[in-house]
Amino acid sequence: MSQRGSRTRQPLYDAQQRARRDATAWTLVQGVLAPLQFLVFLVSLALVLRTLASGEGAFAANVSIVAKTGLLYAIMVTGSIWEKVVFGRYLFAPAFYWEDMVSMLVLALHSLYLVALATGWLDTTGLMLLALAAYASYAINATQFLLKLRAARLQAGPALHLSPEGAR
Repeated sequence: MSQRGSRTRQPLYDAQQRARRDATAWTLVQGVLAPLQFLVFLVSLALVLRTLASGEGAFAANVSIVAKTGLLYAIMVTGSIWEKVVFGRYLFAPAFYWEDMVSMLVLALHSLYLVALATGWLDTTGLMLLALAAYASYAINATQFLLKLRAARLQAGPALHLSPEGAR
């Protein structure tokens, strides 16, 4: 038997944290902002790829990247508040440590894009490639959070799966 198979996993939330998570409006805010950000990401990704492939549509691509970055900042600020309410700290709570670490890379790359756009530091191709790097890190981070959400639902047991109210 592998060592991994014999280890018991620490629950993502204890009873008090779960109660705080379920009671705070910040959980709903995250639940709205995350899919909105993902939708903007998909549209923006298509615009960035179009610009790289054809050289056309740079303005629309840049506007979409700025919009995506604005949503990223909003979800990071509100997510930090959520983490403070649920876990008692704004960032790097043990349950979300690695997600927060990767989020710092995501923020850095998106912020670097804004600086490059504002200063003219990169040409259009450079901006689009930087956006793709930022988007790749975002995709990794979004996957981390989706896996964490899945783990939380599995740990919650059948009540969460049977009751629509439990999904909040």
